[in-house]
Amino acid sequence: MSIIGNILWIISGGFLIFLEYALGGVAMCATIVGIPFGIQLFKLALLGLLPFGKTIVSTPTSTGFLATVFNIVWIFTGGIVVSLTHLLLGLLLAVTVVGIPFAKQHFKLASLAFTPFGKAVL
Repeated sequence: MSIIGNILWIISGGFLIFLEYALGGVAMCATIVGIPFGIQLFKLALLGLLPFGKTIVSTPTSTGFLATVFNIVWIFTGGIVVSLTHLLLGLLLAVTVVGIPFAKQHFKLASLAFTPFGKAVL
């Protein structure tokens, strides 16, 4: 089921989400200061390309000071906008029965997009 869901996801806009996150990651990695944020964007890009069958877990070091500081910086520099975008798309897709699985994936992406540091995708 996850293979079919991923194929339908890619066709219905998942590839555009992947490109958006990947290009943002490349742009962030072009600067020394932006490398940690670029790595998180690549994590979001891979989950944005194939979200079905993946889960998000907190890593054991997720309560560290550096992860907390980076999450705070992330939230105020774009995390809110990206997370709200996924929430809005999820709410729009949840209106139809066919869109409910896609809405669940957008909600999963929204949680990772809000605070990506200290989380891993399995």
